[in-house]
Amino acid sequence: MAKTTGILDKSLSRGKGEINLSTFAVLFSEMVLYAQNRSETVTDIHDKIASYGKQVGLRMFDIIVLREKGYKRETKLLGMLMFIKSTVWKNLFGKEADKLERSNDDHCTYLLIEKDPLVNTYISVPRDKGVLNCAAFAAGIVEAILESASFKCKVTAHWHNGTAYVIQFDESVIARENALLDSNR
Repeated sequence: MAKTTGILDKSLSRGKGEINLSTFAVLFSEMVLYAQNRSETVTDIHDKIASYGKQVGLRMFDIIVLREKGYKRETKLLGMLMFIKSTVWKNLFGKEADKLERSNDDHCTYLLIEKDPLVNTYISVPRDKGVLNCAAFAAGIVEAILESASFKCKVTAHWHNGTAYVIQFDESVIARENALLDSNR
């Protein structure tokens, strides 16, 4: 009789699991429908979808850090944002996010831009919910990862050159970053 290995016995640092896109599309569309059926407004739907993303982000952060960085976490803001733009995005969506920009208007705000988010590809938005952006799911993932790494923030998804994830950091995060920069000079 062949010995089988249970899922809990497998190493987390081994290969990345791939999921079929049609399977993802069905599961994600059902999740959006579930949120829509339990919401009154588009804002409620965004909040619910983002909360689902936060659950994914909380679980994925440690796994990605273990697999990609050997449990060495980023402590600097720009390093963490680049980690999300490249490593996290590749692990979740198979490619890097398109752009990372700092807002000219607000030193606490960064924009992560993706022209065609995978989460919006398979969703047909009803006319009465025209401003619905299902990328709120990815925004929730980003927020949970940043919060887990002690970068307090709020992340929202907006339509702008595709989708822009607006990352609004708490003043304390920027103050800590400035103190780190000053101590290295």
